[in-house]
Amino acid sequence: MNYKDYYKIMGVDKTASQDEIKTSYRKLARKFHPDVSKEKNAETRFKDINEAYEVLRDKEKRAAYDQLGSNWKAGQSGFTPPPSWQDQYHQGQGNTGEQGDFSDFFESLFGGGFGAGQQASRGRQSMQGQDSNAKILIDLQDAYTGATRNFTLQDQVVNQHGRMQNKDRTLKVSIPKGIKPGQKIRLQKQGQAGTGGAKNGDLYLEIGFNPNPLYVVEGADITTELSISPWQAALGEKVKVPTPSGPIDLTLPKLISSGSKMRLKGRGLPSKIAGDFFVKLKIIFPKILSAEEETLYQSLKALATNNNENDNVKQKVDA
Repeated sequence: MNYKDYYKIMGVDKTASQDEIKTSYRKLARKFHPDVSKEKNAETRFKDINEAYEVLRDKEKRAAYDQLGSNWKAGQSGFTPPPSWQDQYHQGQGNTGEQGDFSDFFESLFGGGFGAGQQASRGRQSMQGQDSNAKILIDLQDAYTGATRNFTLQDQVVNQHGRMQNKDRTLKVSIPKGIKPGQKIRLQKQGQAGTGGAKNGDLYLEIGFNPNPLYVVEGADITTELSISPWQAALGEKVKVPTPSGPIDLTLPKLISSGSKMRLKGRGLPSKIAGDFFVKLKIIFPKILSAEEETLYQSLKALATNNNENDNVKQKVDA
């Protein structure tokens, strides 16, 4: 029989990681699956791919294959495993009772009973659906309180002609309270469909927030900018601050500067360790001054100038 180079079949190097092998398998299985592929040798390639993956995905089988096949070249004929090789490999191993549709080469290495769930059915093999990923945008208020929302996703499906096409799908999604941007919600069995009776993959929804003109979100912390008047900054005053959970009262200290931040502990996104809410202050002057307002500012200027002169005189006397 001919030696089979499973690495070449999978299109990976012998040093490939398990994740690389898995990724290559999924790509090739989609390409050559007999239900969708138009390739002439799709069914044969699909069987070879499943056989190669059955060995390379299992650390013990892969190690045994590497050990036995290290002195053989791909395509070399007359391959015969050493005597009692199966007994050596199967020592301590039980028979799974699942007969896979594998080649004589595979059977000579590992014997019957190592189907590992890849059973043949009318020449077609089952394959679990691939996990899918998508991103959805929610409102900041939904993360504060938790919510249930409907989202329409676009899937790629195989039509009756074997071609890929887009199809809309609407899902009802529960938004947990306190979820943050970048976190994911897992929906079991909502990924790509399995074949041959295998289960569907899972769908992972990455969370993002819709733009909000009032708030900036950084992790679990939230910042808003609040405009105040010069007299509010000078005298201190109780002001209303908008938050995602409703307006709250905030008392300004006297003589606070523009650009100052006030922290409201635990008022950010709720979670085991709640975030904080920051209020960044911005002093806004009126665009137009009335005659009376201008007179008052002139009086304030004169008073401030007089106080500064008195302070300078005092400093000279003290010196």
